[in-house]
Amino acid sequence: MRILLTGKNGQLGRCFQDVLKNTSHELFAYGSAELNIADASAVAAVFQQVKPDIVVNAAAYTAVDKAETDSENAYLVNAKGPELLARQAANLAIPFIHVSTDYVFDGAAAEPYVPTDSTNPQGVYGASKLAGEINIAAACEKYIILRTAWVFSEYGNNFVKTMVRLAKERDALSVVADQYGCPTYAGDLAQAILEICEQHEQNKPLVWGLYHYCGDMPTSWHGFARAIFAKSYELGVISSCPQLTAISSDQYPTPAKRPEYSVMKDENLSLLGITPSDWFAGLSSILNRI
Repeated sequence: MRILLTGKNGQLGRCFQDVLKNTSHELFAYGSAELNIADASAVAAVFQQVKPDIVVNAAAYTAVDKAETDSENAYLVNAKGPELLARQAANLAIPFIHVSTDYVFDGAAAEPYVPTDSTNPQGVYGASKLAGEINIAAACEKYIILRTAWVFSEYGNNFVKTMVRLAKERDALSVVADQYGCPTYAGDLAQAILEICEQHEQNKPLVWGLYHYCGDMPTSWHGFARAIFAKSYELGVISSCPQLTAISSDQYPTPAKRPEYSVMKDENLSLLGITPSDWFAGLSSILNRI
């Protein structure tokens, strides 16, 4: 199977390359330096050259705060780019797999969001990702959009790596405790995407559309930090656990508003033959590697 991957240098892109290492699939991976997904002619040229059997878009503008003052680039990468990729996939009648975010919601819910819930992004990042979802649905029929959240891995910059670094530098830390979500190990998401690709290769029927894929257990950023410190100490990654203080979002202001509650669930994941991320197992597996 010939797989076209965009966003090869991000957390998901690098994890996806890892899960393909022991397979016979042909991977054609592109980063932003090799392919500007918002350039129609460049995208068309890559499709003509690669002739993929399936497309996985892991490219995204994820600088949530920067997006507030850089909306043009956020929309180019998160909305226009996915549309161009989806149109080329539609021309070849091949599946298009795309990753979106919990930031499409406003965070005002009292119970986990499901894919059919109304969206109401509170910032440019979430709005641009939602625009991408809408554009994809209009551009092609064979698409699977996986909304995910709180992604971490052994690669790039993420909350886990930041907490481990700070735990080595400080005796005490304050972490927001009134924002809730589901941490997601990028390696699990990559494996889930590979399983979807292989089901397509095996001609198994796929139910196209929008899904939620994230960690299996919700927590707060404070709770996530506590789990990171406990496991890091247990594994000898840090010599001691810093004192952890819970603070409110008001005490840690950011340019972009974060959803206070972005817990997601999706009982329809079974239609794709995949299960939610066991984020605690993912955390344990990466700590010694980072």
